[in-house]
Amino acid sequence: MSETVNWGILGTATIARKCVIPAIQAAPGCRVPVLGSRRPEAARDLARKHQIDRIVAGYEAVISDPEVTAVYIPLPNHLHHEWTLKALAAGKHVLCEKPIACNAQEADEMAAAADKAGKLLMEGFMYRFHPRSRLLKQMVAEGRLGTLKLIRAAFCYRMEPQVLAAATNFRLRPEKGGGALMDVGCYGVSTARWFFGQEPIAVQALATHHSSGVDLQLVATLKFAGGQLAVVEAGFVSALQQTYTLVGDRAAIELPHNAYIPWEKEAFFTLREVDQESGRNMSTPGADEYQHLVVHFADAIRGRTHLDFAPEESVRNMRVLDALAEAVRSGETVRLNGRRTP
Repeated sequence: MSETVNWGILGTATIARKCVIPAIQAAPGCRVPVLGSRRPEAARDLARKHQIDRIVAGYEAVISDPEVTAVYIPLPNHLHHEWTLKALAAGKHVLCEKPIACNAQEADEMAAAADKAGKLLMEGFMYRFHPRSRLLKQMVAEGRLGTLKLIRAAFCYRMEPQVLAAATNFRLRPEKGGGALMDVGCYGVSTARWFFGQEPIAVQALATHHSSGVDLQLVATLKFAGGQLAVVEAGFVSALQQTYTLVGDRAAIELPHNAYIPWEKEAFFTLREVDQESGRNMSTPGADEYQHLVVHFADAIRGRTHLDFAPEESVRNMRVLDALAEAVRSGETVRLNGRRTP
């Protein structure tokens, strides 16, 4: 097979414009020959800026293009399932934005379709590919924190009042997979599951809601089989927070800001050990985590590596999100079948 991975892009979403298309163009052996959009003017501007060869109307022409190896799907959440299934059926590998679907059933169908097609499918949780994330995962595995006991994760930002009032943004529409839990709470759930290396056995959650019905602000608690706990915060109505803290019985690691999207030249964190009065500030070199994500996926397509996390991992994350949504609706603890995460 050709070493060049040709990407087709579905839509002109902000995440595609600002992050993923530049990452693809900068990744060795990757290019974007075609962009599909239902907004021609926005597509033309984007194509000019990033030297994309062709613009096509809609998405069908992208997934049927014989030049395209992989499809990137940054569409609103309710369209992930439909267009992932269509792209896989057309013989394309798929990198799909988070959350991979609107519920676990959809995610399971997407995983099964990838298996049937013999194509790769991965959810775009870019934070796992940053060198800082890799180092922290290694430190936890090596026991630098002792036994990991508690994880606190928060991803919140403030939507402008006019956006909240208009309620046209898909994040504010329940029928489009909106809500703070789906948009940014998925990061905290993924973080807890990844670092604990297992699935929660029970969840609780409280939320406040928009008049449209979506959750605007949410606080969730996840309990794991060994007694470990995770607290996840997500929201659209507060000052920007991107933080997580890993607490062990010997030490803790704090990421005070930009935990999920670090733009600095260095990515900082603080290690606090029980026998030290003050923490030790540490860092890894700055990196484009989106480019690391793209390079990993392209190398998996070329057969040079296995996917860092398979579609089944995304299905498990969606099961927890489903359980949290049920906990919000019912006001009760929702139990799951916790197990080790491969």
